[in-house]
Amino acid sequence: MKRTLIISVLMVGIGIFMGVLLVSNLSLGSLNSLFADENTKLGADNPPIKVDEAAMILNRTFVAASEAVLPTVVYISVDAEITRRGGNPMDGWFERFFGQPDGHPDIKPEQRRQRGSGSGVIISSNGYIVTNNHVVENATKGGIKVMTFDKKEYTAKVVGTDPLTDLALLKIDVEGLNPAHFANIDNLKVGELVLAVGNPIGLNHTVTSGIVSATGRGARGRSAPNSIEHYIQTDAAINPGNSGGGLFDINGSLIGINTAIATETGAFMGYGFAIPVDLVKAVVDDLIDDGQINRGYIGVFITNVDELTAKGFGMPKVQGVLVEDLVPDGAAKSAGVEKGDVILEIEGREVNSPSELQSRIVFQRAGDKVMLTIWRDGKTIKLPVTLKAREEDEVIAGKTSTPDEKEESEDNVIKFDNLGFTVESLTNDIKTEYDVKSGVLVSDVARFGAAAERGLMPSGVITNIDRKPVNSPKELKKILDSKKKGDVIILNVKYPNRSQIVALEVGPS
Repeated sequence: MKRTLIISVLMVGIGIFMGVLLVSNLSLGSLNSLFADENTKLGADNPPIKVDEAAMILNRTFVAASEAVLPTVVYISVDAEITRRGGNPMDGWFERFFGQPDGHPDIKPEQRRQRGSGSGVIISSNGYIVTNNHVVENATKGGIKVMTFDKKEYTAKVVGTDPLTDLALLKIDVEGLNPAHFANIDNLKVGELVLAVGNPIGLNHTVTSGIVSATGRGARGRSAPNSIEHYIQTDAAINPGNSGGGLFDINGSLIGINTAIATETGAFMGYGFAIPVDLVKAVVDDLIDDGQINRGYIGVFITNVDELTAKGFGMPKVQGVLVEDLVPDGAAKSAGVEKGDVILEIEGREVNSPSELQSRIVFQRAGDKVMLTIWRDGKTIKLPVTLKAREEDEVIAGKTSTPDEKEESEDNVIKFDNLGFTVESLTNDIKTEYDVKSGVLVSDVARFGAAAERGLMPSGVITNIDRKPVNSPKELKKILDSKKKGDVIILNVKYPNRSQIVALEVGPS
């Protein structure tokens, strides 16, 4: 019995010893495994490719340009005061889209404060900063703050603004700033590398890169007489908050002030626009001088000339811009420019888009004389035009009246199926409303017809066809019946507050 107990104790002791030994070995193995992990080499020994030296030079150029231009761009915060009706969350929506005040007319408008932000570019060592007019236009007194790259904050005052170019000039009380260098953009080319610098969506001093996508970009097709749209287009990312920031070339020179994006979502979609620096300088020089803009205006409504329009006017090639209407008592009208003229050149330089003509005029002063080359009645003529100052209260508006009842007869309403529009006789009230003596009213335009594709709209009055007056639907029909397939007709169309010229190709009857 005693011997059995001794053997049992001995066996238990051996078991405990073997267990301790086993656990010790396992722990040591884990420890060795841990040390083995710490000695594991992470990552490959060499980069997958060896970059060409030219690419490295370009990379260093971008870095150097970014470092050079960042101190010239500032962050601008604005306390603004705006007028709105009531507390409707749709405030402003009705007015922007329907041209009428939002909210109920009996609700008293109220003043509201809101905070916005944008960017600006330092253009002088003593504190002048250029930005967009829309960034600061509703600012309260003392409500514009500027923060420089070194995080210093200043209160800015507005020296002057130019809403037509969307530029504003600010001044802060400081010396020794680092101003941007103005580039010479006479030979700016599509495809050149650029940097956009600003403060998008609260991300201060952000640099994005791209290329010059287009130059001389303006309104799509048509231009009003007082608008100034002559932009540099870029694919460098520009988002809300970039407004007023700089567009720079890879030398670090300023080529434009970022002003807008083309988007359907409110965010960047690959298309940004900048005001060219030569226009910026011209505006700023005026504002520094006396806070006013001294700019000459030619006073024309113009649109692009396409192949069909050129054919209709008997032009040898597609060239120039078409004058659709003239400002009453404007410079062009006083000089003898007529509706239906095609402006081919200004001062001997070709113009082939509304924005291109604007770019020729925008640097001229009121009183300056410019020479126009015009295509009229199958030949070119020269017309000197003395530019005039813009009247701030200039309005081209139609009267309001209610057309009287029209007589229903076979000759009173005529439908041109091959062209896609219907006309009817004018009543005396329509003649008064549109300020015309003769013509025919466009009562309907087929949605997918030829006329609709060329831009003809209902409620216009056709006053001339091929520069000859039209007095009735029957007369218009007689003229069109004399045309053969492939002929191009030119229609002068008048609306209550503007005119239009439409080129139409005659189709099969």
